[in-house]
Amino acid sequence: MAQPVRVAKLSDLPEGGRLLVELDDRIVVLLRVGDELFCLDDVCTHDGGPLSEGQVSDHTIACPRHGAKFDLRTGKALTMPATVDTAAHEVQVRGDEIYVRLCEVGELAHRAPARVPAAAPQASGSPPPADASVAAASPGAASPSGQPAAPSAGDTAALEPARTAPLSEDLIRETLKQVVDPELFVNIVDLGLIYNVDLVPAADGRTDLRIEMTMTSPMCPAGPQLIAQSKQVLSRLPGVGNVEVRIVLDPPWTPDKMTQEARDQLGIF
Repeated sequence: MAQPVRVAKLSDLPEGGRLLVELDDRIVVLLRVGDELFCLDDVCTHDGGPLSEGQVSDHTIACPRHGAKFDLRTGKALTMPATVDTAAHEVQVRGDEIYVRLCEVGELAHRAPARVPAAAPQASGSPPPADASVAAASPGAASPSGQPAAPSAGDTAALEPARTAPLSEDLIRETLKQVVDPELFVNIVDLGLIYNVDLVPAADGRTDLRIEMTMTSPMCPAGPQLIAQSKQVLSRLPGVGNVEVRIVLDPPWTPDKMTQEARDQLGIF
């Protein structure tokens, strides 16, 4: 289980305020709504839009691009076009300091949000967690460069096989089916975009992943989003170390690389 990390002081987050926080190479948004605190992956699972720029109302936040709404408390996708939940993370208040613990998708379904003022300060004798990298944000503010898009892609059921199955190419490809092309609405595996999957043992006992992915066209605008979402869903698999996704355009993608499921979904006979 991930440990809570100190991310800000309560004074840094006034009523209605938002902070973008970098935790373990992912960007999350911390929000204060009334006396409640929430934290979500800063990504719409429909098209990778920055939730930090969305409108908040009645415990929901709406993606500024297409209006998909997510529950601030659980990360659950509530309205179309989003069909996959994003990750909500546990927020703790210790004295005047805010801590965040990264959680799996669906983990906070039955927990109440943190409130201001909140719980007692950290017990004496416990070493304080390391600070996270924090950047201020407000509705309409640009997301930081290098933001993971993603996905946090994948709902609880989709991630369940990862908890029991050993790492394998089949598991990697099955996990990548959580990543959906935002224009065609077909997952990248059935589209035939995944050319190669390598599992490389790492020194710390983990397994690094090297993925070769192509695009339906060299100028595909969804490329950065698909790469970021692929890294995010794969990084959640137990035992995975570094994830490298490399774009290759040789051989070029052609429609015959799609599976029959993709053809049926797109109406190609």
